[in-house]
Order: sequence, then structure tokens, then C-alpha cells
Amino acid sequence: MAKSSHPSSAAPRRPDTAFLKGKVVLVTGGTGSFGKHFIKRLLGTGVAKIIVFSRDELKQSEMQANIPDPKNVMRYFIGDIRDKDRVFRAFHGVDYLVHAAALKQVPALEYNPYEAVLTNIVGAQNIIDAAIDQGVERAVALSTDKAVNPVNLYGATKLCMEKLFVAGNNYAGGTKTRFSAVRYGNVMGSRGSVIPVFLEKRRTGILPITDERMTRFWLSLDQGVDTVLFALSTMNGGEVFVPKIPSMRIVDLAKIIGPKCKLKINGIRPGEKLHEVLMTEDEADRALDTTGYYVIKPSKQAASAPGWNGALPVSDRFRYASDTNSLWLTPQQLRAMVKTFA
Repeated sequence: MAKSSHPSSAAPRRPDTAFLKGKVVLVTGGTGSFGKHFIKRLLGTGVAKIIVFSRDELKQSEMQANIPDPKNVMRYFIGDIRDKDRVFRAFHGVDYLVHAAALKQVPALEYNPYEAVLTNIVGAQNIIDAAIDQGVERAVALSTDKAVNPVNLYGATKLCMEKLFVAGNNYAGGTKTRFSAVRYGNVMGSRGSVIPVFLEKRRTGILPITDERMTRFWLSLDQGVDTVLFALSTMNGGEVFVPKIPSMRIVDLAKIIGPKCKLKINGIRPGEKLHEVLMTEDEADRALDTTGYYVIKPSKQAASAPGWNGALPVSDRFRYASDTNSLWLTPQQLRAMVKTFA
């Protein structure tokens, strides 16, 4: 079988959303950065209902005030994914589920490890159980590059979440419920993004850098939404979807945000990597290369099964890492990105 020896970085077309018309969609963590952006996109697709499931009633109130809902399709459901009974009740009548709820602040989770386990792992299993019992058709979970060869607790819990969602298809048996995940890198504009940190720090004339060699994958909220919609519309169950996204050097971003600032090298913090990986060599033997995305199938046998027309297996021992990526943000693109964010 032919293989993709030089994976294409062609940008995918915006996913068709016709499959969402008349459907009920629930988003856990719906008041977060991704959740709000995703829901704004859903509002123009003809969905029958959008359910925002989250813990913070203040954020829900603010979201309700700031996002117009002329067709009255949005519902706000207060609850915690740790509470299995509440999750079960919220999932009644849901067709599609996007799981974006998580604890993700690395230092806080290192200090409070069991809280991370309860939300990111136990909460994920609660979602899987409720989705099967309530007859949800498709469920997509948001993962992260931190889940690949994890060096901190956040990444480890996300790796467990991925494994639970992939295995959830076995647990679902002959039911209609199917589970997949998307895995991507740092999101511009999300909570914890380095851009607002640099914008704030440049007032002091000094920008903190952990290591001048550090690289990161980077994508916009729109690209994150596109990835989830692509997964929802094409999934068979058990796949992990990885978008083809550019890399950037943190030091390049710092120089563009604060060209007159002094860079202070602080060293890599505990639980932090020099470079990020979105797909390992061991995953490559069950991965497919399709326009704009890699699709990691649950097994090597599944990767060779029909259903992905035009997709080719990736080359042997291919590794998708931020330092060896073939696609990089140019200085012009970085400037435009910072200007848009600011």
C-alpha cells in the first residue's frame, strides 16, 4: 500500500455542518474559551438545541447576556462532570456531545493531583457511561499534545481520558454510541495563553523565557472548532484526530511582542517540555494522512479498513513534533496573530 512519505500540510476546507441540522448538541465546559467559540459556530447550523453544561452559574449568566440566541435554542445546565447522576440527567435527548470540561492549570494540578483525577479521569468515565445509557450518537473529547509522552499530571490525566474514550467504543457494544477524541496544541486566545502574559510583561521591559530553543504547536480557536466538527462529521469510533498546524519558536513570539524588551531566561519549569509531540512513531503505524488532518485509528487493523477515501498511511516511524514540523509561522503571521489577539 502506498504511504505518505511527505505529509501534506494543505489547509482543510471548513467542515460541512449540514449533519448538525435538527440535532441536539451538548458541550461540557461550554463556558470556556473553546466552548463559547464552538457554540457561536453552532448557532448558525440549524441545530435544534444547544446545551451548555458547566459548574459556574456566573459564567453561564454572562454567556447568556453576551451571546445572542434569536431562535431560542440554547439551554444552560449547571452541573459537574464528577456528578454522574447530574451528567445522566443532562444527556437526556442529546444526539452529539463535545467534552471540553477539564482542569488544566499545570502547577495547580501538580499541587492538587487527586482533584485532577476526579475531574479529568473519573469525570470522563461518567460521561462515557451516561452517553451510552442515554443513547448519545457521537461523543468527541478534547485532548492535548501534553497527553503524548506526558511529563506532568495534566498530560497524564488527558492520556487516560483519551484511552477511556477510545475504549468506550468497546463498552458501548452494539449500541449506537461512538466515541472519538481530538488532540491539538496551544490555542491562541485560550485561558493560559502565552500571548496575554507577554503583552502584560512587556510594560516592564522584560519578557520571561524558559528556554530559547523552546517550540510549540499553535492554532486558532477557529481551527480548534474546525477540528472538532471534522471529527464529529467523519468519525467511525475510536479515532484520535490531529490537525496539521504550524509550529513557532517562543523566543520569536517574544521578540515580536516586545522588540525592545530584554529576554530573561528562567529555565524550563517542572512538568514542561522543550518541544511538543502530537503523534509518536509508535502511533504512526495506525495513522492515516488526510487533507488537513492525521487520523490515528484504534488499531493497525482498523487503520487499513475502508472508510477513509483518499487517505494514505503515514510513513514508517513518522513523528509529528513541534521542532521537526514542516510548517512554521512566519514573522508576518506572528505579527498578524498578535495584532488580532490584542
